[in-house]
Amino acid sequence: MKTLKIGNLLARIPIVQGGMGVGVSLSGLASAVASEGGIGVISSAGLGAIYHDYSSDYDKASIWGLREELRKARERTRGIIGVNVMVAMSNFADMVRTAVAEKADIIFSGAGLPLNLPSFLTEGSRTKLAPIVSSARAARLLCEKWFGNYGYIPDAVVVEGPKAGGHLGYKEEQIGDAHYALETLVPQIVAEVRDFETAHGCHIPVIAGGGIYTGEDIYRIMSLGAEGVQMGTRFALTRESSASEAFKQLCKGLGEGDTMLALKKLSPTRLVKNDFFRLVAEAEARGASADELLELIGSGRPRRGIFEGDLRGGELEIGQVAALVRDLPPAGEVVARTMAEYRERLRSLPEL
Repeated sequence: MKTLKIGNLLARIPIVQGGMGVGVSLSGLASAVASEGGIGVISSAGLGAIYHDYSSDYDKASIWGLREELRKARERTRGIIGVNVMVAMSNFADMVRTAVAEKADIIFSGAGLPLNLPSFLTEGSRTKLAPIVSSARAARLLCEKWFGNYGYIPDAVVVEGPKAGGHLGYKEEQIGDAHYALETLVPQIVAEVRDFETAHGCHIPVIAGGGIYTGEDIYRIMSLGAEGVQMGTRFALTRESSASEAFKQLCKGLGEGDTMLALKKLSPTRLVKNDFFRLVAEAEARGASADELLELIGSGRPRRGIFEGDLRGGELEIGQVAALVRDLPPAGEVVARTMAEYRERLRSLPEL
């Protein structure tokens, strides 16, 4: 595989481990992937609940937790460590400032348009910035806004397709529409980014995620112009993932159709079909408002489901490719398998 270059960062393996919240991708998983030559990512979502013993103040506990996770990761690896910060989070600014202050290598930000992300950089900061988008229009808008308002060019752009887990930028009817498939979006976004590069004399690598599972998938997506891939679900179901063992075992047994988009009036989210999902589906079928859905969710459902293992009443977020998972290997083995699959695909190509 080609090296993924993001500014002065060089990832020997062009794989970014997706930032998965409420305790899935913490320092253990991120450092394991980084040690293999990829980019490990710590999610800042839910850290205030995980580190509640430090402080009952959620924001203070979140800042402490992110510092601790970055410190632990640095102790375990000299590889590239990033942080994922969702725009939709109430403590978005605190998490970005903390990641910059703690010298995270890169910040990935989506679940909304991170239009003001460059404003948080400080003088001398080396932290790179990579917005996550779901359309060529959003990629163009971010590039133009960042350059126009801050004189800053994205260090990379991540495109997430509709097969990804967690919070998605798609409507229900777009999920199965070929016009929104990752294979359709990647060339469009690459073309948009290349136009911006030509106009400004720069280079912005495009990283693609959402439904990436095998080395064959990586080959196919990179042949469309992506310079790297983002893999979340396959790393969520590894030994180093901090998700509960019960959640991992459940996901290992999922089949096609066992996940579905929900919470469409809030932030469309792919969930495992459990009792909570059915409550949400019933509420949405009767036209529940966004406020009613928020009340139904309450506080801490994703943590209860994914981190603590409440498989019936928890909010269980996972990508569509979970249906392919049948074991829970170490992260290093996932990388090794994927690379072997990629090399096998290369060997199958006809000689020129």
